Amino acid sequence: MSNTTVLLVDDEEEFVAVLAERLEARGLMVDTAENGEIALQKAESKGYDAILLDMAMPGMDGTETLQRLLEINPDLQVILLTGQSTLGQAVEAMKRGALDFLEKPADIDTLVSRIETAATEKTKLDDQRIEQRLSDIVRKKGW
Repeated sequence: MSNTTVLLVDDEEEFVAVLAERLEARGLMVDTAENGEIALQKAESKGYDAILLDMAMPGMDGTETLQRLLEINPDLQVILLTGQSTLGQAVEAMKRGALDFLEKPADIDTLVSRIETAATEKTKLDDQRIEQRLSDIVRKKGW
């Protein structure tokens, strides 16, 4: 898991600093963004194994950020975090493509487990894309 990259998106600076430190102590490579716009910019330029996304942020909220992130790359593995969740929000987020939905403060072991699941799913999707590209090459070459 030492190569697992995570983007942590939250407007609460103290929370981000502490959570990033805890995740890095567990061998994860953590990048941060304080709002949805910055998260979009970072997601366009770098691949992440998982994105931890706060639901309640000023400006672009987590729901809109999730939607726009998945427009950039539908294979992104997004785990939503919130301090003010409802069952309806969780269901809606999952329908929109979120991998998971956790309440703050999430248990660190649970969060790391979900990140591992996200990284595994991302690797599986990447492998499928590579297999498809290889298959297309072989078919075009007639080998």
